[in-house]
Amino acid sequence: MEAAIWTAIAILAASSLGSLFYLGARIDALGARLDGLGARLDGRIDAQAAEIRQLRTDLNARLDALSARLDEHVRRHAG
Repeated sequence: MEAAIWTAIAILAASSLGSLFYLGARIDALGARLDGLGARLDGRIDAQAAEIRQLRTDLNARLDALSARLDEHVRRHAG
């Protein structure tokens, strides 16, 4: 009877350790996937930030040109 109890304990311990290592491997794999997705997202955010900076530069140039035209127009009619 005692041998059967120790056998059951050994089987339970082995299955518990096996499950623990299996779940650890799965968690590591998910962590790697999350790291990959994070890197992809960082790249997309950086690209979008560069595009927004370019649009801001273009808009500033257009506003400066419009301001110069408006100043010239006011100068012609005011003076």
